[in-house]
Amino acid sequence: MWKALEVLALLNLIMNKAIFFDRDGIINKERFDYVKNVKELELFPEFPPLVKSLKKHGFLIIVITNQSAINRGLMTESSLHEIHEKIQNHMKINSTSIDGFYYCPHRPDENCDCRKPKSGLLFQAANDFSIELQSSWMIGDNDSDVTAGSNVGCKTRKITNLKSLSNLVDEILSN
Repeated sequence: MWKALEVLALLNLIMNKAIFFDRDGIINKERFDYVKNVKELELFPEFPPLVKSLKKHGFLIIVITNQSAINRGLMTESSLHEIHEKIQNHMKINSTSIDGFYYCPHRPDENCDCRKPKSGLLFQAANDFSIELQSSWMIGDNDSDVTAGSNVGCKTRKITNLKSLSNLVDEILSN
């Protein structure tokens, strides 16, 4: 009986590793006026194969995104959920998935703890999925993404195009 309890205790100590991705500019084309509905969503076809490779190597895939268009009154949370559902359906068509979507609806002037460059959403995801942050990455196209990841001890990278994202995934998987 004590062996079974010992095994359960060890299983509880196992931590996951994750790749945290920003959304706009990484998964889909960024718009100067925000992606406010599924009609405005332009997905990058190169993204799902990269996710599939990372998941095969044991990484969880978590999206961490600032979505101030909600509190600016430009979109609803319902519209955001439809956008994320469309992204997830696109991933499923490509035989992969995103493990979680975390978003901040606040404007910069609201000074919340969840808007990047603050790290509240990363801490929340780490708690929800038992993620070891030091074994994980935060990847985005803005300095705020890198700052949020650095603040929690993640490895970070700011990328400027899909080629650099592909090269980074190759680098992560080769280590």
